[in-house]
Amino acid sequence: MKHSVIFHLAIPISDIQIAKAFYCDGLGCKVGRENTQALILDFYGHQVVAHVTHESLTPQKGIYPRHFGLIFTDESDWEALVNRIKEQAISFYIEPKLRFSGQLTEHRSFFIEDPFYNLLEFKFYRHSEAIFGGRELTAIGDRV
Repeated sequence: MKHSVIFHLAIPISDIQIAKAFYCDGLGCKVGRENTQALILDFYGHQVVAHVTHESLTPQKGIYPRHFGLIFTDESDWEALVNRIKEQAISFYIEPKLRFSGQLTEHRSFFIEDPFYNLLEFKFYRHSEAIFGGRELTAIGDRV
């Protein structure tokens, strides 16, 4: 099913320049509008708005419950981002790995953490129907 909508997400940051360095220089996002309090990013065709907060930003304990990211429909695009992250010397929060091997939900995944403790996951599903389908399956994430 083709969608003609664009996803929007607002995230907290504490520094516009650091956010631009990570998301644009590091991940290849494009800058939209910006001011001293917010930065709009073209996050692979989706809108991520980074809002400056003066509240304390703290790391979450693990990847659940909160993270965001992308699902690539072409494995070579996923691999290209893995290579870009390595070239940019961005640390993996969770190294690239294969999850649910041999199952409908088999996918490649990795996590990174931005400088503001926002966790990002990037995936490629071996079987595209698993992205929204497979309702009879109950495995979601690594939790039981």
